[in-house]
Amino acid sequence: MKRVLSLAYPIDDTVEINGEKYELDMSFDNVIRLIDMLNDDELDDITKIEIGLYMLLSVELDYDIEKKAKIFKEIFEKVILEGEKAEPALDIQGNPMPEKKEKVIYSLKEDAEYIYASFMQDYGIDLIEEQGKLHWYKFKALLSGLRNDTHFKEILNIRTMELPKGKGMEKERRRIMELKEIYKLKDQSD
Repeated sequence: MKRVLSLAYPIDDTVEINGEKYELDMSFDNVIRLIDMLNDDELDDITKIEIGLYMLLSVELDYDIEKKAKIFKEIFEKVILEGEKAEPALDIQGNPMPEKKEKVIYSLKEDAEYIYASFMQDYGIDLIEEQGKLHWYKFKALLSGLRNDTHFKEILNIRTMELPKGKGMEKERRRIMELKEIYKLKDQSD
């Protein structure tokens, strides 16, 4: 069964590995730390797999690294990503999986203050108080449902805004380009 947020069924955070069931830690802050760890260039792939599995399962699995890599990839793709475009992940040979194809317009790390403020503004939810409690699926649903007048959504709008064309639009183009520069992600170059 595909794992998604459903209003008809409870969220199932268990995963079965070789006949044993494990409870996953799917709190939004744990998943964000996991994604952050996967993007850490100072860690090798084996360490990322070992740490990633421990972060999700809170137990050490007694398998060889290839099996652990397969388990981690399956959990990451089927449970965390749910078919979305992935932030960088890895396989045992160090190859990225899956590849990023679309331009990233936000970063959970770089945009943390904007996301926090927008959750407070729109929902009255203090994300710091919700660490360890708010489920990743609920977080994603709330993030995508933020109103357009929240600071986070306004920044996304700036990042994706087309520059106006035509005569007399030079001042507006310059203003938008300045805003794009202010709010651009560090890892992106235009």
